[in-house]
Amino acid sequence: MKKLMNKKFTNFFKNPMVFIVLIFVIWMIFFDTNSLIIHNELSNDIDKLNNQKKYFTNEINKDKSELKLLQTDSGLEKYAREKLFMKKENEDIFLIEYDTLRKNEE
Repeated sequence: MKKLMNKKFTNFFKNPMVFIVLIFVIWMIFFDTNSLIIHNELSNDIDKLNNQKKYFTNEINKDKSELKLLQTDSGLEKYAREKLFMKKENEDIFLIEYDTLRKNEE
């Protein structure tokens, strides 16, 4: 039984069509310009670019809302006070910085 199965298996690979199909499949997977490996790499690149597109779209939306806020006087004053640490003439500003090392010790 084992010899018969072995013989069928070897006869199968002696067939020229099987050999040609096997060579073709190997060629298409590894060596062709549209190979499976290159296709997979390009698919990964597309995924990365789509993620970047989402990130930059979100950043554009944040910038648009901040720009809209800066076009008002109160928004401009708030931005100048919080981001640029500007003040009016008769004001004092106190900056409070938290010590991150102390938090880790506690």
